[in-house]
Amino acid sequence: MSATLLIVDDDRSMIRLMNDALRGLGEVFFATDGVTALRVAREKQPDIVLLDCQMPGLDGFDVCAALKADPATADAAVFFVTTHDDIETESRAFGLGAADFIHKPISFPIVRARVSYHLVMKAQESALKKLAATDPLTGAFNRRGLDDALDREWRRAQRTRESLAMIMVDLDHFKDYNDFYGHPAGDECIKTVVGILRSNVRRSVDIVARYGGEEFVVLLPGTDVDGACRVGETLCTAVRTKKISHEKSPLGRFVTASFGVAAVVPDRASAPALLVAAADEALYEAKHGGRNRVAHKSPDAKPQIDHV
Repeated sequence: MSATLLIVDDDRSMIRLMNDALRGLGEVFFATDGVTALRVAREKQPDIVLLDCQMPGLDGFDVCAALKADPATADAAVFFVTTHDDIETESRAFGLGAADFIHKPISFPIVRARVSYHLVMKAQESALKKLAATDPLTGAFNRRGLDDALDREWRRAQRTRESLAMIMVDLDHFKDYNDFYGHPAGDECIKTVVGILRSNVRRSVDIVARYGGEEFVVLLPGTDVDGACRVGETLCTAVRTKKISHEKSPLGRFVTASFGVAAVVPDRASAPALLVAAADEALYEAKHGGRNRVAHKSPDAKPQIDHV
């Protein structure tokens, strides 16, 4: 994936020089003042912000502090590009969270080398994070990956005032499946079910995770409880109609699953645990009500069975 770079300088000739120095390293955007820089940074989510210290209005230090204080832009690497070469200025920049400090007049090879090095390091870090967040059996998010995604989407929903939905999934009588068919077959069943979930949850923003054992979670940003229930019903039907043999299931001859749905519009006083608890309670209700069905629950409401 191509890198995104943001140049911030009130001197347009410097922007042109920086753009020439960065040519071919990624998609480049620019801003000539601090307020515009913050707006563009939130819209474009740059990997690196190359930032002048002295600008009218918000100076570079103010911009850097604002970038690091905002969860939407905190991961952007800030490179100060300035005529200042004193220890106090450089120390202040690094104290605010800057990743590098480049002196003007700029050297094209130095700028390219430092930006290129950081992009390589960031790509390697992203690959390691992805590996650490991935369930090795299914390739879906693991619990750690889900926790990170839920925290990120929760904060996004707080900002946008949109609903965030969660579906908890549990395979019915899976211990009996493992006891009868063996654990290797159980692993294959789990992989098949994750494939079913993924193929029926098609938006790029939706997340499928293995929560643990035979439990899974589907996270649906921008989705209310009605929409999430429709997804849950689709998934419940898809698992059942796949007709994975389960001779020991009291519910029939095939693998089925129970689904607990919850959705909430997060406020500043709430935490992701609220959504997890509601989805877990709804899943309990689906299992208690006979399994192979969908139940939903609002965080402060009684669970309701929606589908059998």
